[in-house]
Amino acid sequence: MKLKLFSLLPLIFFINTSAQSYIFGKVVSEENMEMPDVTVINIRTDERVQTNRDGHFMISGRQGDELRFVKADYGRIVQKVADISAPMNITLVRIPIQIEEVEIKKGITGDLKIDSKNLNKPKKVEKLLQDLGLYMSQKSDPRVLAARPGEFVQPVTKGTFSFGKIKNKWDDVDFMNYLTSALGEQYFTDLKIEKSLIQHFIYYVFAGGFERKNILKYGYCSDADLMRFQRAVLTRISSYRAPQTQK
Repeated sequence: MKLKLFSLLPLIFFINTSAQSYIFGKVVSEENMEMPDVTVINIRTDERVQTNRDGHFMISGRQGDELRFVKADYGRIVQKVADISAPMNITLVRIPIQIEEVEIKKGITGDLKIDSKNLNKPKKVEKLLQDLGLYMSQKSDPRVLAARPGEFVQPVTKGTFSFGKIKNKWDDVDFMNYLTSALGEQYFTDLKIEKSLIQHFIYYVFAGGFERKNILKYGYCSDADLMRFQRAVLTRISSYRAPQTQK
């Protein structure tokens, strides 16, 4: 019995040391705009990654690690990982650039022609202000308020109107293409997934029970859906890498 126990100890040690946890989240500006190319640094391990074009990032680490977020012209932030299972939401604030105000004053010369030119608004400025006032008074183009591509809009009708069953706007291939574009190929490369196997891996995550009915129906993937997919990736990546005999 003791012999069996000692033989299991190396295996337990290998599992504990090879287990890898990931921290994921999103970086936005103070205007709540997604921020790409933000450098994320794990201070403990000095590992560095960059956010993708939607501001998302994933970096290896553990609870208690401190992450530093760096981008030119923005204040640096150091955030401690309190809960590794919850996504981190980071807001970067632009550093204000103060420019010394210079006021140029022209004195009154006593010459009516010169003083009227210096003190009154030029005709070009007056015309510009008039044109702006005319533009602002016009009604907005209805196309400005039109739905974005892939966004579902309920038809507006008078009375009762039946339009039958609504078909899905996306299929699995459309969704896989979106995930590849939104997360970036580097995201899957960091997971040791070859470029030629990215869609195969995504479908493997789908097959594990990833719920996507509403995503396909409306042709729209929210930030919450994207985070949910990343969590599903972390639960399926180890079994995907395992030999076929162990799956």
